[in-house]
Amino acid sequence: MSQFLDRIKERAMADKKTIVLAEGEEIRSIEAAEKVLKEGIANIILLGDEKVIAEKAAGHDISAATIINPVNSDKYPAFCEQFCEMRKAKGMTMEKAQETMKNTLYFGCMLVKNGDADGMVAGAVNSTSNVLRSALQTVKTAPDAKLVSAFFVICVPDCEYGENGTFVFGDSGLVMNPSAEELSEIAISSAKSFKNLVEAEPNVALLSFSTYGSAKDPLVDKVVEATRLAKEKRPDLSLDGELQLDAAIVPSVGKSKAPESTVAGNANVLVFPDLNAGNIGYKLAQRLGKAEAYGPITQGIAKPINDLSRGCSSDDIVGVVAITCVQAQDQ
Repeated sequence: MSQFLDRIKERAMADKKTIVLAEGEEIRSIEAAEKVLKEGIANIILLGDEKVIAEKAAGHDISAATIINPVNSDKYPAFCEQFCEMRKAKGMTMEKAQETMKNTLYFGCMLVKNGDADGMVAGAVNSTSNVLRSALQTVKTAPDAKLVSAFFVICVPDCEYGENGTFVFGDSGLVMNPSAEELSEIAISSAKSFKNLVEAEPNVALLSFSTYGSAKDPLVDKVVEATRLAKEKRPDLSLDGELQLDAAIVPSVGKSKAPESTVAGNANVLVFPDLNAGNIGYKLAQRLGKAEAYGPITQGIAKPINDLSRGCSSDDIVGVVAITCVQAQDQ
């Protein structure tokens, strides 16, 4: 386990939060709940049918977890009324609201929205689109956020680059083909997330297949414009682009290709030009570089609702729960 995750767990334990695992009938959620509770990282709410959870949890100690079946909960009627009122302009009816609140993703988000929990983690069996749709229809975006995006915390073992091998990769999980404006917002949000979670100063590189005009193409132009916009919005950030990956993280290459850049060779926040690059990049680091990859972690939602890769392990869920706790502390 990385020093990053050790530190995140320490911070989570210092100010314990309550986290919803919306997929409570999934064995990986049950295993993760047991580990989280045993380590004292967070209080856990598991959502689902009590009997199914009890059967699957045989041999696991989740006695300290709160188990809620949405349809049997005393909160269900009020949540249905609240959700119907929130979405009435979109054509929501009470009948539709009652059906929607049976979905543990929506019920979990309502627990977070109403302060019954501090954050939610899901995605082991649900798609990213389903997890985020439930969040955006209930918890909604943060007041200061212009865009909801996602990132991974990547911890590469025995790595001299980044912050002792730790990086934020954004957006590697949500925004498919961001405009220059959106890319600038992803860069700014990712810098904030890095500082909060890694507790170090961000050096943000907007990545491309070109460094400082070495190639000419509309794809490069987008990154150049995104860099300009981000610098205009946040001149205080250590941020630069367009940079190739090696120029961004390898000091000797950065010095050769962009000698005037203070970010080149020192980047720890990597902003990818689109989801193709971001998704491929994080999986290369994870599978070939044997990196720990935590995410996709969302940024820009009013309260922390985080997604999981459907290929995640129970240990991955534990890591995301701890990160969600730290996000909740910050908010």
